[in-house]
Amino acid sequence: MASLEDLIPTVNKLQDVMYDSGIDTLDLPILAVVGSQSSGKSSILETLVGRDFLPRGTGIVTRRPLVLQLNNISASSPLIKENPDLIMSLNNASRSQSSLNGFQNNNESTTSLNDNNGASSAIGGSNATEIRRDEWGEFLHIPGRRFYDFSEIRREIESETARIAGKNKGISKIPINLKIYSPHVLNLTLVDLPGITKVPIGEQPPDIEKQIKNLILDYVATPNCIILAVSPANVDLVNSESLKLAREVDPHGIRTIGVITKLDLMDSGTNALDILSGKLYPLKLGFVGVVNRSQQDIQMNKTVEEALNKEEEYFNRHPVYRTMSHRCGTRYLAKLLNQTLISHIKEKLPDIKTRLNTLISQTEQELSQYGDTGDITKENRAGLVLQLMNKFATAFISSIDGTSSEISTKELSGGARIYYIYNNIFGNTLKSIDPTTNLTILDIRTAIRNSTGPRPTLFVPELAFDLLVKPQIKLLLEPSQQCVELVYEELVKICHKCGTPELSRYPKLKSKLIEVVSDLLRERLFPTRSYVESLIDIHRAYINTNHPNFLTATDAMSDIIQSRKRNQENQRAQKMLEKEKQNEIQENGTASQNSKSDIEPSIDGTELDSSKDATKSKDTFLNYFFGKDKKSQLSLSNRDGRFSELNGYKDDFSSQFQQLNFNSNLNSDDDAFENANHPKLTEREDLECELIRRLIVSYFDIVREMIEDQIPKAIMCLLVNFCKDSVQNRLVTELYRESMFEELLVEDQTLMQDRENALKSLEVYKKASALIGNIL
Repeated sequence: MASLEDLIPTVNKLQDVMYDSGIDTLDLPILAVVGSQSSGKSSILETLVGRDFLPRGTGIVTRRPLVLQLNNISASSPLIKENPDLIMSLNNASRSQSSLNGFQNNNESTTSLNDNNGASSAIGGSNATEIRRDEWGEFLHIPGRRFYDFSEIRREIESETARIAGKNKGISKIPINLKIYSPHVLNLTLVDLPGITKVPIGEQPPDIEKQIKNLILDYVATPNCIILAVSPANVDLVNSESLKLAREVDPHGIRTIGVITKLDLMDSGTNALDILSGKLYPLKLGFVGVVNRSQQDIQMNKTVEEALNKEEEYFNRHPVYRTMSHRCGTRYLAKLLNQTLISHIKEKLPDIKTRLNTLISQTEQELSQYGDTGDITKENRAGLVLQLMNKFATAFISSIDGTSSEISTKELSGGARIYYIYNNIFGNTLKSIDPTTNLTILDIRTAIRNSTGPRPTLFVPELAFDLLVKPQIKLLLEPSQQCVELVYEELVKICHKCGTPELSRYPKLKSKLIEVVSDLLRERLFPTRSYVESLIDIHRAYINTNHPNFLTATDAMSDIIQSRKRNQENQRAQKMLEKEKQNEIQENGTASQNSKSDIEPSIDGTELDSSKDATKSKDTFLNYFFGKDKKSQLSLSNRDGRFSELNGYKDDFSSQFQQLNFNSNLNSDDDAFENANHPKLTEREDLECELIRRLIVSYFDIVREMIEDQIPKAIMCLLVNFCKDSVQNRLVTELYRESMFEELLVEDQTLMQDRENALKSLEVYKKASALIGNIL
């Protein structure tokens, strides 16, 4: 079990593992340094390291995140050894032996800073340009190379930044990972982020502010990130961009450390005591005040140790800050960051361990779906192909039958879609067809006339009904064929959706399976369409007027007469009411009663006449319409169908003619032929046409009901069930050939790459889990 001092190095190793694998899913604890340009971020980092190694200049200098790992090593660490990189650096720098002696003396004078965690390290103690064999840097993008000359580290940062982000002032989210090994640093992991800017300058992009903010939020928005918000003391804290941004993601100030820089540059008579004590802007982790190295100190190559001593002296002698000097300065800041990061890591490690276990389980499950590359041999290929064929056929059949384990709860699919086609689409389409949609009164009258030839008609000819109803039945053909097409298309969709995780591994096999089933469906489409068309032809071939549900001519004619009689009575009553109202208005209400008494006898007489007509209308009208004498009735009795039921009406033709008041003048029909849209019909012709129309509607409804029942049955028999029963045999016949096995079992390249990525991820997660397991 590792000690607390090993927590930060362990997290650093985890970061290295994740960086090498290109995987970033753990959200490891880290310190992010946030501040505006020229706020003193770079000075703080260089002071923590004890070396000048960061690029300097105007505008945006940090254009890529710099992940900085500080690793404390002892003077006797086995990592410190003679290295070719060291000899080369020493030769290039032309360092003298006295420099090395100075290094040794300086190294012996290092003092311990962190008394609580036992880390034997100190801040500062080496010259900015001095090359030491116990201090070096390593970049993860240049593995195995040590940089003992920190000026080379600066140049490499500049070069690597330009390589990815370009030589202009653009930024990039791809980080630079730098590891510093030194006995003068505390174990820390920080991320130096680009300085917040408000106004684009020079070659900076117009949206540079938004780009930088989004980049910073990528780091600080994660709950495992400790925010180091840097603000200069010579700028009002209300305008601190770093604190504003930190508050967006950490509104309660739980994981934010405030750093106030440039305290020595505040106006005379002012101080930051209220800020540092947390009265002005409370933070749980508090504020730390620091004094940065001046530009003059940097140019004069004053050592970091000298700068730290000068900073410590400033706080000890300041009349305001000396009471809290033990909580100010870069040395205290390094100690605070170290302790805070250790506590934070200790708190978050159990969650990271749980996260790793979940990732390992998910990745192992993903790998099981991809299969093993070694599970296919020449001996088991035939069995594998047959097994996948059977699974595909079973999935196809179960999707139709509704027994699939992959049934969707969001939308209709498979057999349910086919039922929807039958019941909703096809059924509603048939119901929407008007039996006489393309049949006009003139068409009916013309058919009646043409079916009688040169002779005058004695009764409504049955031939006219046959001629008119057959074209109407054909209206059912198009929706029936559409029903076949819709079911076929749905079966093709089912075929394409069928598949298992194993099949996705072999795209050529899956493609062949779909192709064979699609060919089978296509073969069955034509005979199904032909049979559906023959069903319609069968119904048109014989018009069965003896069907028990067919409306009889007698009932149809009787209903027509009763309907017209009701209409006439309603019209007569309406006219009488209108007449009464007119009389009341004319006589000012005095003669209304007399007018009513005058009208009542006529009403009574009308009712008598109406009752008398009601007893005779059915008999007299039908005798007139379908026969004039006994001879015509005898000839009518020899006809088939419901038209023969009209033989019982035998009243005298002349009395019928007078009662119904028909116009028998055939010459009056000439105008009707001249105006097809508004034909002029005699009352007799009007009755004839209405009778034929009602009979057509009645017979069409019978045929429509039978078609609605027969078409789905035909489709199920000839298309759906046939394919279900024969799909497995067809697949075996077409694809179960030894010469095709190698081609069919070629793996998908994308899937192979996914498998390799999953294997790599699993290895990384297990390695990371082992690292954490050593300290938990």
